[in-house]
Amino acid sequence: MQLFKALFSQLLACVVVLGLRTTFPLSVSVWQAVAIQAGLAALFSRGFRQPVWWLPIHLLFIPTVLLGLSWQVPAWLYLLILLLLTLLFWGTVKGDVPLFLSSSAVNQALIEIVSREQAQAFIDIGAGLATVVVPLAKARSDMAVVALERAPLPWLLATWRCRNLANVRVGRSSFWEQDLREFDVVFAFLSPLVMAKIGEKIRREMRTGCLFVSSSFPIPNSRPESVLELNDSRKTKLYCYRIGRL
Repeated sequence: MQLFKALFSQLLACVVVLGLRTTFPLSVSVWQAVAIQAGLAALFSRGFRQPVWWLPIHLLFIPTVLLGLSWQVPAWLYLLILLLLTLLFWGTVKGDVPLFLSSSAVNQALIEIVSREQAQAFIDIGAGLATVVVPLAKARSDMAVVALERAPLPWLLATWRCRNLANVRVGRSSFWEQDLREFDVVFAFLSPLVMAKIGEKIRREMRTGCLFVSSSFPIPNSRPESVLELNDSRKTKLYCYRIGRL
């Protein structure tokens, strides 16, 4: 659905620009027309309620194609870039969340949280490149750690990074398919678009008294037990929810 919206936004913007140039001939250069098309595509994308991370894609798509043609970039390079983007952002075109990376401040805060909770089982339900899992597993070698990542390339890199960590299991599956009952602490750095459904899932599956920690995005209509504001470049907030008190 998201891919269809993106393609339709680009096509609609092209039709509008061509229609304007035909109906009202203007002395604008090709690059000015391209800039108008890119802006319209981004505007239509927001009108179709695409996530905000599609905006740079719409703004850069046609200009990048024209630059490639003017520089006579080989066709195989386009295919390689497309393959790498597909492997990196697998599922994003279907509405899944994109790749977000956590800071070292988040890692340190989570180490303190799982130690305070005396957690024996932890899961990162959108592990990305294992930036959270690796330092956490090293600091708490007695704790079972699970990293879930659906996109092929981040999953492969996370698996390689965790190859020497005996207490880590890296799984390539959707977090929607993972039962959360066995985990004392669940961590997520996802997207505001899915937080309401995540709230339903943790209420349904997590055990009473366990902790759900969300980086940056709160669960709508739920009161966190605490909110930790970290001293990193993004001023990241960790929303901590005690199951049974949401």
